[in-house]
Amino acid sequence: MKKMYLASAAALALSASGALAQDLVFPIGEGDFNWDSYNTYADAYDLSGETVTITGPWTGADAELVNSVLDYFESATGAVVEYSGSDSFEQDIVIATQADSAPNIAVFPQPGLIADLAARGELTPLSEETAQWIRDNYAAGDSWVSLATTAGPDGEEALYGFFYKVDVKSLVWYSPEAFDEAGYDVPETMEDLIALSEQIVEDGATPWCIGLGSGAATGWPATDWVEDIMLRTQSPDVYDQWVANEIPFDDPAIVNAIEVFGTFARNDDWVNGGSEAVASTDFRDSPAGLFTFPAECYMHRQASFIPTFFPEDADSDFFYFPAFAGEDLGSPVLGAGTAFGITEDSEGAQALIAFLQTPIAHEIWMAQSGFLTPFSGVNSDLFASDTLRQMNDILLNATTFRFDASDLMPSEIGQGIFWSGMVDYVGGEDAASVAGRIQDRWSEIQ
Repeated sequence: MKKMYLASAAALALSASGALAQDLVFPIGEGDFNWDSYNTYADAYDLSGETVTITGPWTGADAELVNSVLDYFESATGAVVEYSGSDSFEQDIVIATQADSAPNIAVFPQPGLIADLAARGELTPLSEETAQWIRDNYAAGDSWVSLATTAGPDGEEALYGFFYKVDVKSLVWYSPEAFDEAGYDVPETMEDLIALSEQIVEDGATPWCIGLGSGAATGWPATDWVEDIMLRTQSPDVYDQWVANEIPFDDPAIVNAIEVFGTFARNDDWVNGGSEAVASTDFRDSPAGLFTFPAECYMHRQASFIPTFFPEDADSDFFYFPAFAGEDLGSPVLGAGTAFGITEDSEGAQALIAFLQTPIAHEIWMAQSGFLTPFSGVNSDLFASDTLRQMNDILLNATTFRFDASDLMPSEIGQGIFWSGMVDYVGGEDAASVAGRIQDRWSEIQ
């Protein structure tokens, strides 16, 4: 059989009964993996002769990594897996479902697309047992169930997605060398973070590197700030109501979150280059000031991917973007992730969802690169780096997880006027005025 990669011409020849032992990236029984979970699963399933088709957003190196995990599903069950990845997955899966040619499994990067297809009857609901497993085994399990629970064609709500491979956005990056030189400690609360920012200014330096530039997408880094602040100033249900426009965008809760962001971004003393430089500085260039000597700025709030744009051999570390101690809202985490949904039900599709509930299905990827998981049952010693392990600890310590709000909103709002509105706000427009314009646009498209 072939495992297909849209971004690569390579194909791996596997036996019809599943992946051969020599094809597995980690030989079964070796290392500190949870092989008991693999063996127990293998004893429970025999899918010899069945093919499971999967499509998702992973291409190139990520496609190779997910296939390295699926090799173990093949080896355990005798099934054949065909995975295809596409940079235009979101369009492709809609077309496939409309043409009645959907694969067994689709891997969704946005919960909104799950909701759309579930409402059309194109997805098979997952079992209540699966929902309970997530509640029992994922950190902030209720959040993950809620995130993938939506109404079907009959209006009844059910779980339609199993989240797997997660990204964390609630991070603040800094240079340990610069912190040590200045005598600064990592803050544990938002109150401490604000006090540290004030102390850095008193010391004659600049606390923050912030850049919103991103070509046609300029402004999106500010929306992440506002989303993180919403989770630190309001309860999760208010965040959910905001995302669904059940409360208006110009509600005082959202206006307040924008203004708290302004405490950091609209203060000439707090941001590198002054507030006028925020919108015009490319987000990829903005953290460079962390690594100058003396430091041009000391902290940069951004997701786990940002080290890609750090100078080579940069001395960097990160800490959790902290919560307000006075708000008693726990330790919320903002992020993103991918969810497996069943688009063409079969015994193999159901078995694959069960496979994702084994530690081995997570440990194989996390031992390689670029993988975080809320599954508390994995061996965290297997992470490919200390950085990934520390990021995952933030995820596991989360009391609430929420998906990037702008990705859940209608694109005209979340990837349009919300982005541009934050640029206008940083440029000096009043927060209430910006929020009101965003709400007016939302009302027009409803």
